[in-house]
Amino acid sequence: MTHPDSSTASDADAPQGDGQPTSRCGFVALVGRPNVGKSTLGNALIGTKLSIVSRKAQTTRHRIHGVLTQGTDQFVFVDTPGFQTRHGGAMNRMMNRVVTQALAEVDVVVHVVEAGKWSAGDAAVVPLLPRQRPVVLAVNKVDTLKDKNALFAYVTRLTQEFPYAAVVPLSALRGVQLDILMQELSRYLPAGEHLFEADAFTDRSVRFLVSELIREKIFRLVGDELPYGCTVVIEQWEENDMGARIAACVVIERDTHRPILLGAGGQHMKRIATEARQDIVRLMDKPVHLEIYIKVRKGWSGREATLRELGYE
Repeated sequence: MTHPDSSTASDADAPQGDGQPTSRCGFVALVGRPNVGKSTLGNALIGTKLSIVSRKAQTTRHRIHGVLTQGTDQFVFVDTPGFQTRHGGAMNRMMNRVVTQALAEVDVVVHVVEAGKWSAGDAAVVPLLPRQRPVVLAVNKVDTLKDKNALFAYVTRLTQEFPYAAVVPLSALRGVQLDILMQELSRYLPAGEHLFEADAFTDRSVRFLVSELIREKIFRLVGDELPYGCTVVIEQWEENDMGARIAACVVIERDTHRPILLGAGGQHMKRIATEARQDIVRLMDKPVHLEIYIKVRKGWSGREATLRELGYE
């Protein structure tokens, strides 16, 4: 781990005049190319499943705020989509705007890379990194490195690409060195009142989280077969102390996508609904009746007006 002289630490490290520590609160963006583990890292830091994960690129499409309060420090993590360089289209333009806007608004940036790997996608993120704010390099998936000695040379090469404020090798999946990352981020939180209650973990609604959980199951089960033109919209929501009844619509772009989603005898959709319902029950801590159906809306992902209508930023 490397970082600049300790004099660069926030003035908030100093106690207030009454001897009580200053409360600090700041926004921390997690950025990187697709599939480096940004969402897994965010979930691990917050301690709950907030962002969905799958092997498929474009899994994260929205800017999602996750909140973690530790004593006087409150971290507001901003999980962003992976910066898209390989494909154009309205959705990718929208996702890239989310990334660049997040970088302009946060207090600290975490650039997530995969240990031992550096691609054109990684290099494309570097020019976006702000020079006027601290950027911490998180080298994820160190547990997958066969040659641990290669890590030093890898980190040395990356620190020549950008003047990172700190470098933290870690494994989001295994929970390795996450405490070290948090210590580094804490140094750069500005003094200020907390924006959220101490037990809050996100600013997103439960409805949004439910739609994302369903989309995750779709990507995990049929992601290799189903193109990117798939999203989930919650169309009915009834909830009381006894439970919830939820109707969700899977919006696809082509009629040919329907049999992929359904599977033979509807088995794919049954499994998607069952696994999603199990996660939703854990999220809401109450019984859930879930109905999922399919609607074709041709070309929806290629029109920015339709994307905004469906809840994309």
